[in-house]
Amino acid sequence: MHRKTAFTLEDLGWNDFFASQWTEEDSNSSAPARVAEEFRGHYRLLAAGGAWLGELAGRLRFDAASREDLPAVGDWVAAQHRAGSDRATIHRVLARRSKFSRQAAGTRGDEQIVACNVDTVLLVTSLNREFSPRRIERYLTMIWESRARPAIVLNKADLCAERGGFVNEAEAVALGVPIHVTSAATGEGVDALDAYLSRGQTVALLGSSGVGKSTLINRLLGTEQQATKPVREEDDRGRHATTSRQMMVLPRGGVLIDTPGMRELQLWESPGGLAQTFADVEALAAQCRFDDCSHAREPGCAVRAAVEDGRVEGARLESYHKLQRELHFQSTKHDKVECAKAEKRWRGIHKDMKRFYKSRDWK
Repeated sequence: MHRKTAFTLEDLGWNDFFASQWTEEDSNSSAPARVAEEFRGHYRLLAAGGAWLGELAGRLRFDAASREDLPAVGDWVAAQHRAGSDRATIHRVLARRSKFSRQAAGTRGDEQIVACNVDTVLLVTSLNREFSPRRIERYLTMIWESRARPAIVLNKADLCAERGGFVNEAEAVALGVPIHVTSAATGEGVDALDAYLSRGQTVALLGSSGVGKSTLINRLLGTEQQATKPVREEDDRGRHATTSRQMMVLPRGGVLIDTPGMRELQLWESPGGLAQTFADVEALAAQCRFDDCSHAREPGCAVRAAVEDGRVEGARLESYHKLQRELHFQSTKHDKVECAKAEKRWRGIHKDMKRFYKSRDWK
């Protein structure tokens, strides 16, 4: 456990949205706490009273229909502190203002919640071979869907002599999104990020391994709290320094959520995020001759015309189509999974009913 530190609820991001959900019943037995880290079924909680080690109440665990009903990093919970100890029992999870999710690794297609109740997501990429406009589009699709605000951080400026090309490429795919050029190693440009970190605001850092998120967080914290590792020189590939999602409170105000580097980011239900990320393509699609234009071979396609005259990059349209197909596949798979879960629940109910009647010898 981390040592206890004096925080106010406002320091941790408590506001009217969460206060409106707090009931008299909550006040009788619990206190508001925020999930700072999750590990093996337990949670590190930060509250006005200090830091606690939380575990789920049996009722909360039993009633949870899916992973979405359980706490995740950034969540506010009603926690009952056990007097004389640093332990607490989590009784319920408050409704979320925002939620960043991706599909968990594996074949089941479950949701993995990365962070909750985030105001701004800093999408960190580095000014080297790791930079990818297509990856930025994928991240932005998820960020917009989460209901958080995105900002892009082009890091490792000290290692890049020609920054202008990278900035132009980022601007072309991140329409209207703020872009910051920084060097976490030297401190260049980092002060501009303070604008997102006022008291009560929550900022999450996302990006691939090796882009410098941990170094950037250490710079913002003013201390070497996060472990760092150099990238491999032969291919600029990063190595994981952060191994779990964790939340930290800045001394001057604001909350930071660090996340492990993501080599793979599979979409999770992001139709609205896709439309916002590709607002230029969507606007052109409204001008197509056919309402159901696939932007492939149809006559009168305004999107294809824009690609042909250079207003839209061909690779951007390909990315749009790829993410559309991925979302359609996910939607179909989710429907099948939900049907299977419902069928399993009903089988369990029928078995319970049979046992109930049999125990009473009812005919």
